[in-house]
Amino acid sequence: MIDTHCHLDNEVFLQDFSNVLQEAESEGVDTYIIPGADIFDLPRAIELAEKHSNLYFASGVHPYHAQDFDWERIAQVANHPKCVAIGECGLDFFRLPSEDVEEYKHRQKECFITQIKLAISLDKPLILHVREASAEVAKILREYPKAYGVFHCYNADEMLLEFCDRFYYGIGGVLTFSNAKRLVNVLPKIPRDRVIVETDAPYLTPHPFRGSRNEPKYIPLIVAKIAEVLDLPIESLKEMLEKNTKTLFKFP
Repeated sequence: MIDTHCHLDNEVFLQDFSNVLQEAESEGVDTYIIPGADIFDLPRAIELAEKHSNLYFASGVHPYHAQDFDWERIAQVANHPKCVAIGECGLDFFRLPSEDVEEYKHRQKECFITQIKLAISLDKPLILHVREASAEVAKILREYPKAYGVFHCYNADEMLLEFCDRFYYGIGGVLTFSNAKRLVNVLPKIPRDRVIVETDAPYLTPHPFRGSRNEPKYIPLIVAKIAEVLDLPIESLKEMLEKNTKTLFKFP
């Protein structure tokens, strides 16, 4: 199984990184993608990807860190042979500042569009972060029909299913939450060849481990819930998820 979105470059994994991989592999998880969220964590992501053959990374900046966007650094790192995507980029209007709201949104949009153009120029998928901004993201994506990738931590907004011809939908631990009825209802509407799985570790730990640090070893819990919702045998679902992921990220 492949964890398509796990922040293994996060400092919370510094002390026991080897053990985290060991426990994940004992659960059948053998490949990992570290998204680019904070540009200051990129060196760690590159170091880990160069050290581990089954670990890849993305080059990009999370919308919350748009003020730290460094075009030259992102573009340079994007050419690394272990860089499989651009992002996580997108729009997040969940927490807006008390002042200069429009300037804040403009900065996020500018950062997002720059990363879209980079992904298109390199023919690499985008890892999209969309929170309280589906309409704005949809409007931008319509302007860039060559862009493709994944809606990370898909927010169950059916508006975004419009892009299922070129985007995948990352399903994580949220699906296991008791209040995830909307996602449970929308999941069957996603084309099955467009579903991939992720943890977003160390965040969004699936039930029954909510409140503790999330890790790639919990991927099987998410896969089991997807199998339940879609009424699919676990093994055939695993094969489907692996195929989808390798198609999107161009894995060997």
